[in-house]
Amino acid sequence: MLVVTAGLIYRDGKLLIAQRPPGKHGSLKWEFPGGKLEADEDPRDCLTREVREEMGVEITVEGIEDVVYHRYPDRAVLLLFYNCRFLSGEPQAIECADFAWIEPSRLLEFDFLTADIDLIRKLAVNNPL
Repeated sequence: MLVVTAGLIYRDGKLLIAQRPPGKHGSLKWEFPGGKLEADEDPRDCLTREVREEMGVEITVEGIEDVVYHRYPDRAVLLLFYNCRFLSGEPQAIECADFAWIEPSRLLEFDFLTADIDLIRKLAVNNPL
């Protein structure tokens, strides 16, 4: 089972989302920035590192928003979704195909990974703009 961290990174009422690169699991689907936990790594440190590596921005990881277990046909994942505060930098598509800052109410307009759908629905409904 893979343990994956993902950040709900807010700036000016918008969330940062990333599009997965072509050729990887979930190719070109959208997700919240983050990545796989390395051996003996703190999940918060993992999230900070992954967001810096993939998008070139600095964040502060705050409280956990949700924990989701999901089984894909070829893998099982445990997703740790954290609320994050944006600190600095301008996002870049370093290790992702694209990115966007969007209002939470627009989340359902994007084709997200299956494991994210329940959280997407909750955020879209609870944060209408």
